[in-house]
Amino acid sequence: FDEIQTALVPLIRRVLESSAPPSKQALSGQTFPIDAQVELNRNIVTALGFDEEHGRIDVSVHPFTTSFGSADVRITSRFSDKEWYQGLAGTIHEGGHAMYEQNLGSSGLEIDEFLSMGTHESQSLFWERHVGLSRPFWNYATPLLQKAFGDQFSFTSEEVYGAVNSVTPSLIRVEADELTYPLHVILRYQLERDVVEGRLDVTDIPQRWKDSMKELLNVDVPNDTNGCLQDVHWSGLAIGYFPTYLIGSATAAQLAHYCRQDIPDFDEQVQRGEFAEIKEWLTSKIHRHGRRYKSLDELLQAQVGEPLNPKYFIQYLTDKYTELYKC
Repeated sequence: FDEIQTALVPLIRRVLESSAPPSKQALSGQTFPIDAQVELNRNIVTALGFDEEHGRIDVSVHPFTTSFGSADVRITSRFSDKEWYQGLAGTIHEGGHAMYEQNLGSSGLEIDEFLSMGTHESQSLFWERHVGLSRPFWNYATPLLQKAFGDQFSFTSEEVYGAVNSVTPSLIRVEADELTYPLHVILRYQLERDVVEGRLDVTDIPQRWKDSMKELLNVDVPNDTNGCLQDVHWSGLAIGYFPTYLIGSATAAQLAHYCRQDIPDFDEQVQRGEFAEIKEWLTSKIHRHGRRYKSLDELLQAQVGEPLNPKYFIQYLTDKYTELYKC
């Protein structure tokens, strides 16, 4: 986490100082019918590989995945008629979780359960970010948006790609963009670590939170509702859960690196809307092993040749955002 923080803080500063940020206009500005979004989301997530014959796709207040075994895995997402991307991002994210569950073994034994939450998050984030936030994906998906939303939606694939990857520091973790999100996780990890180790009193969390948000993201926190009380994790005693999000992000980037080595035309397949070989690669390397290995590091060592390494995550973000923001 220290390595990631050291790299991202100056990168975010350069991005935010850019004189050529992409426009976010493609995300809103018209009415996006919920029915059209639901159908669009279903078409895309099933194209990625979600098996609707062994699951369901529904609407809820907050996106989630629930599994009753590999033959019955259900996902939900939420939608707004004022903005279309959050619903699609949620669907792709939960679809990644679901494809992991659908491709575990069916024995009912512990070995056919998912390995860890970090591993699970890597699967959702692989699809959401390394596929769903890529330029080739929007070359594929933009015509689907135009069909779903009509002539009013006249944006090019490059404009859509820029909009979904725009960077704006946020008070709220779940609304954060891909580049600033890791610092939200690091802040929470540092606070809960210091509380557990006796170096921070619970009553001092609000001020430490405000100070850290200012230091990391230059964001002023107006109140605790938009600060340290925004998540349910600590009140539910889920201490140590936040790091799994960033472990998953780093793992997803490492898997994407090796997947691209094994599938040289990765981008071309995504642009054509062909995702089967990519899904099969993930099933071969991750899904089918369940709990065969004792840890994520052991799994990665066996399947890609090295344990978790944050350099791929840092390089992915650096290359992508310096190019997009011309900084």
